[in-house]
Amino acid sequence: MNFISFPKIELHLHLDCSLSYKVVQQINPAITEKEYHESFTAPPKCTDLVDYLNRAVRGAELMQTKEQLTLVTIDLLEQLKADNVLYAEIRFAPLLHLEKGLSAEEVVQTVNDALTKGMQTTGVEARLILCTLRHYSEEQSMQTVKLVEAFRDKNVVGFDIAGDEAGFPVTNHVKAYRYAHEKNIHCTAHAGEACGPESVRETLGHFHPSRIGHGTRSAEDNSLLDYLRKENIHLEVCPTSNIQTNVFATIDHHAADKIYHAGVSMSINTDSRTVTPVTLTHEYQVMETIFQWNKNHFLRCNLEAIAHAFIPNELKEALKAKILLAYE
Repeated sequence: MNFISFPKIELHLHLDCSLSYKVVQQINPAITEKEYHESFTAPPKCTDLVDYLNRAVRGAELMQTKEQLTLVTIDLLEQLKADNVLYAEIRFAPLLHLEKGLSAEEVVQTVNDALTKGMQTTGVEARLILCTLRHYSEEQSMQTVKLVEAFRDKNVVGFDIAGDEAGFPVTNHVKAYRYAHEKNIHCTAHAGEACGPESVRETLGHFHPSRIGHGTRSAEDNSLLDYLRKENIHLEVCPTSNIQTNVFATIDHHAADKIYHAGVSMSINTDSRTVTPVTLTHEYQVMETIFQWNKNHFLRCNLEAIAHAFIPNELKEALKAKILLAYE
């Protein structure tokens, strides 16, 4: 099937991991294409999640001024338009962008404004999720969740935790998630990627998110899959990224198909478009080739993504109508 022509929803996408070579050249013309592929993108196989995360550092280095943040945000919306993405939730950690003197508030305001401008020029609908990181202190997590609260009337719609789940416990972040729930802030959380199903259980037990970023190792525990289905917890699945981070040896070992057939709510996502050098069209083609997925599989995943998106019902209904028209 020609998946480029199908409209798509993407819920799991990292801003600082999605710099095209075009925008890298705009920001720093000295970076060659060879250097870009060697240090901005991850190889087909990293040793583990930490090795993969180290590739994201180069992107963040080029996102330290208002001009740079604006260029990168608009560039990503242009990439989404080319991939026929109708709606995307783009996530980033504001505290990674303070090295040249911007305040965290200025960072979020700049990306927010750039997103508004990019939506107008591309026609892509998008929102922002702010991330704390596993290695952050309780204070940094609280600072991040309060930024979500401060910008919730703009394009910021949710709170997330990313980073090395194997190296750092949940302890520092329980307070921030509790605050998010008190303020009715939508929550997702990375889990079940570097660690097994126990990390998903721990994350659900302490953070109570409505979505899990990745979560693919839930498939190792059938009782956990039952729980996810019954509680309507949505998994933001990123197939190729999981092969790079060595969650699965090869794509034909990936758990996405098992999760789908277990009736768990899930969507297909890229994770990033540079560190994992893919498009959503590519990921759909992978699922079609390896697992014989057809239009109905992708329709269900897109409808589940809309149902679990951090947006008002009115926008959900509009997106749903467009997806149904195109797929049916």
